[in-house]
Parts: sequence; C-alpha cells; structure tokens
Amino acid sequence: MIRVGIVGLGMMGRWHYGAWDRIEGAEVVAVADTDAKRASGDLSGGWSNIPGAPESLDMDRITGTTDVGEMIAMDVDVVDVCVPTPFHDEIAIAALKAGKHVVCEKPMARTLEKAEAIVAAAEAAEGFLMPAMCIRFWPQWAWLAEAAGAGTYGKVMDATFRRVGSPPPGWFANGEMSGGAILDLHLHDTDFVKFAFGAPKAVSTVGYVKFTGCIDHLVTRYVYEGGPIVHAEGGWGMGDGFGFQMGYSVNFENATAEYVMARETPLMLYHGGEAEPIECEGDDGYFLELAYMTECIKAGTPPSIVTPADALQSLRIVDAERRSAEAGGEIIDL
Repeated sequence: MIRVGIVGLGMMGRWHYGAWDRIEGAEVVAVADTDAKRASGDLSGGWSNIPGAPESLDMDRITGTTDVGEMIAMDVDVVDVCVPTPFHDEIAIAALKAGKHVVCEKPMARTLEKAEAIVAAAEAAEGFLMPAMCIRFWPQWAWLAEAAGAGTYGKVMDATFRRVGSPPPGWFANGEMSGGAILDLHLHDTDFVKFAFGAPKAVSTVGYVKFTGCIDHLVTRYVYEGGPIVHAEGGWGMGDGFGFQMGYSVNFENATAEYVMARETPLMLYHGGEAEPIECEGDDGYFLELAYMTECIKAGTPPSIVTPADALQSLRIVDAERRSAEAGGEIIDL
C-alpha cells in the first residue's frame, strides 16, 4: 500500500483527497494544514470552481497536523503538495530531500528560479517528482492529443482553447502570491498546447490587469512555423456569478472537434456531414494523474506523461507570454 500525505487542504487538496481515496493500492494516512480546523478533517466552507469536492476526511485512519515538517517525517511514501504557489518549492524540496515521492500542484513554482531549484532537487533525489498538470490526463483533452499526434483526421489546421471564470476568492487575489490568471489558470492551456502540438517558436499575447495586480485576462497566439494556428484565451475577468468554463475547438484537415463543458454531450466531432458525440472513457484528470503516479511508483519508473522538465518549460512559455503582454503584444521568441 502506498501511503500518502497531503499538504494543504484548500480546493486542490480536497480534490486530491477525493481522488486518492478512490485509487486502489494508495491510501491517505496523513494531512497537514496551517488551519487547525482543516487539519482535524473538517473541510466545510471551502471554495471550488467545480462542485463536488469532499467536505470532510476519514480521520479514523488519518493523522492530521499543522506542522508540515512533522508530516514529511511521518511514514509516508508520497507527499502531495497542494499549498498556495509561493510555498511549493520549500515543501517539495524538503520532501524530496527526505526521500519521498512528490506530487506538486501547478504551477510548479511562483518563479522560474524557484522552479529550477525544484527540478535540481528532483534530479538529485531518490524519489520521483510529478508536477500535477491534470489537463494532460483529462479524457477529452487526452483524446485530442492522441488524435492530433496520430493524424487520425489529418493534420491540425487551427485550434482555439478557452478557460475563463469569475475571480476566485482568498489568496488568489494577491498577484504576488498567485501570479494572476496568466500563471495560475491559463498555464493549463499553455502546457496542453505544448503537449499536443510541440513547443511553439514564439508567442504573442495581449491582456489586462483587473484585480490581482498581475495579468488577469489574456489571449495568446502560439507561433508555429508552417502551422497550426493556435490561440488560447484565459482569465479571471468574468463577472461575479459567471462561474467557470473550459473548452476548445480544433479544425483538422478532415473534421472539427469541439468541447463545450456545459453541453450534455461535451465533446462532438463534425465530419462527413455528421455530428458524432465522442464518449471518452475514464475518470477526471485529478484521479487519472494520481492513479498514474501510483502505477509509476509501483513499477519503479519515473513518470513520463509529465516530467519536471515539462513543467519548467511551460512556465518559461508563460513567462514569455507575460513579457509579450506587458510589451503590448510583441512577438517573443522562445
């Protein structure tokens, strides 16, 4: 049995607990949070942009503490880092040095320098580090990456991604901590674009600051020599009550794929004059990424679907997007 300790029981810690609790061969045995209420297993009143996150923990089998160092020192195999972004590096590096496997929520770090330090620690560690880039595992996005890579419907001509929502509460509103929507939210699509289509040659971004002091809404063009044409819109610029939406539309040579989160059949494929619903088997991305990490640990094989180097490269692309937006959409080579 792989023994898991979760650090941080906010939105992502709650989702990760719910996922670990359903994975055969893994068990959450410890949690740490600076909030004593959460550390005791009471997760009520927490915020989430997707409904259904757990409200309580089974503390009959879990040890809770407000001391992160104490939890890392416990008999756990995996430390799952779900704290606010500025604290990722300190905790991930300490866990790696303690010989633990580490799952680190995105973004891997608040700055490139901190991310580089995490990668260096992972390279020197016995345990594995997997950045939690869940969109790579989300069934409808995994379907798209496979279709694009295999050329199932011909080459990709153009692709548009959208991930937008109302401003989240709490520490996210402090851009010094969250980095704004460009880092905390839009990173998902930047990482997936690189995963599905390869690293772009350059980026051009326009955006604006709304409430964090950092870029809160943006549109990026990812530049590829010889195509495809790829754009992504992301942000927290929507009005209160809008909620959260994510989706994409992709034109292949011989078909169009469209994902609309709120639709009864979210993923549709249009080709040959027909509209075909695509049913993607599998759980949500949180479950699938953590189940994958579990299998990697059992096999003694480092994760390859997403690596520390992948997460660092995606952060570098987002940093180029930030610099482009600050320069009024200037094309920034990568």
